[in-house]
Amino acid sequence: MSDNFNYKHLHYFWVVATEGSIARAAEKLFITPQTISGQLSMLEERIGQPLFDRIGRRLRLTETGRLVLRYADDIFALGKELNDVLRGAPIVGTSEFIVSAASALPKTIVYKVLEPALSVSNDISLTCREGPVEAILGELAVHEVDMVLTDTPLSSAFSIKAYNHYLGQSTLSFFASPNLAAKLHGDFPACLQDAPMLLPTKQYAIRQLFDRWCTDNSIFPVVRGQYDDSALMKSFGKAGFGVFFMPSIIEEEVKDGFGLQVIGRSKTLKQKFYAISSERKVTHPAVAAICNAARDKIFK
Repeated sequence: MSDNFNYKHLHYFWVVATEGSIARAAEKLFITPQTISGQLSMLEERIGQPLFDRIGRRLRLTETGRLVLRYADDIFALGKELNDVLRGAPIVGTSEFIVSAASALPKTIVYKVLEPALSVSNDISLTCREGPVEAILGELAVHEVDMVLTDTPLSSAFSIKAYNHYLGQSTLSFFASPNLAAKLHGDFPACLQDAPMLLPTKQYAIRQLFDRWCTDNSIFPVVRGQYDDSALMKSFGKAGFGVFFMPSIIEEEVKDGFGLQVIGRSKTLKQKFYAISSERKVTHPAVAAICNAARDKIFK
């Protein structure tokens, strides 16, 4: 067996063994069964022996599998105990605080929300990742991150033991390049009818709200692009490919930074923001600082 033991592979094995099937493990970890199967195969290859006997669709632990499971039980029980202890402990020395943000969130807002975490202590080291909602919630499920920042609250559809912490909300401003703005007809929001539109992908809550808002107002723009990344969407908007929206609390930054015009604002269409963590009651000092600053200052 290689000395470079992969504990993520071990964790996938442990969840499969405790849940009894790859399908149930995939639901709990919020990743595809194919991903888990691939990781299990890599672990078995690294160990050099099979961990399961596959009997039809059923899995049965081999003798080696039972041995590995006993060690995995101890490893992850100890890891949970360490995590619980550190959650309630004061910060001593450099403490890494890992956050995953939904990639469709404007980077300016992500910065504004996370900046207070660095004010808690000079010893906090912030690591910020980004990705699609499903992927970053999967990271939270396996304790790879301390917090997820998103506009899509955790629901029962996600088999993850974590909790929503509401940060605040913002109305939306709609932007277009000067050339495109000159071609739009009528007042807002009627000017969006048949207008080229750049939108977040449908995995994000604000996209779903926008689609309903269009239907309720009998407005049907032409979708020219859908993006997981807000920065990429703004770049296409700057080039004049379509109208796009951003939270009004960063209206000036978007307008001035990209040379765009504000063609209208919606007071009824609002984007909400959430911090999601494994804590029901926030005790992590960095998460507490983020929640307090967002509610008292950023979104006030």
